[in-house]
Amino acid sequence: MSDDARNTDALTAQFLATEHWSLLASRSTTQNEVLTRISILLTLMSAALVSIALVGQATAFAGIFPAFADALLGLVVVVGILTQVRVTNVSMEDLMYVLAMNRLRAEYVRLAPEVARALSTSWHDDREGVSHTYYFLGRRDRSQVFGSSMMFTFVVNGALVGLFLGVLLATSGVDVAVAWTVGIVCAVGYAVVSLWLGARIYFRFWRDYTPASPTD
Repeated sequence: MSDDARNTDALTAQFLATEHWSLLASRSTTQNEVLTRISILLTLMSAALVSIALVGQATAFAGIFPAFADALLGLVVVVGILTQVRVTNVSMEDLMYVLAMNRLRAEYVRLAPEVARALSTSWHDDREGVSHTYYFLGRRDRSQVFGSSMMFTFVVNGALVGLFLGVLLATSGVDVAVAWTVGIVCAVGYAVVSLWLGARIYFRFWRDYTPASPTD
């Protein structure tokens, strides 16, 4: 190999490494942001429930209590939905970062094929390569989906929506048993629909995506 070719490869590797570190930093910043958003949601939810309990005791659950409880729970539900939207977006952004870094590894392997045996993560930017990068100890299973931050927000927001509707109906004069039955059904329905929408976004992406370095 000529000196010019070696210099070109070295410069290419430097550019790739710089881009790789930039992607890692962006991915870390995004993950920290969404974890902070989830923490804010949980803190707000806890404070809201404590406030409702205190105001309920002070007003004997009468007077301004129904309006206060409905308004406060409505606010928490809105914040929860906004947080869920951000968590879903971050999940797709994280997929974007992983795909981009897999592409960079493909260039590493092209420049120095011997490094392939030292890579734990994949250098293929298709669905199989991404799954290997996310979990290179074996095949990913459903536990990683159900234990994700996105699923966590689905469940929390489902509970919040169910609680809000149950309280709204109960404070409007509807029978308590009916109100809570409606709330539970809506809570489960919300979580299921949210999961379906998230899966739809994920699979639609892979249907329209064309990998640059697919798995052999």
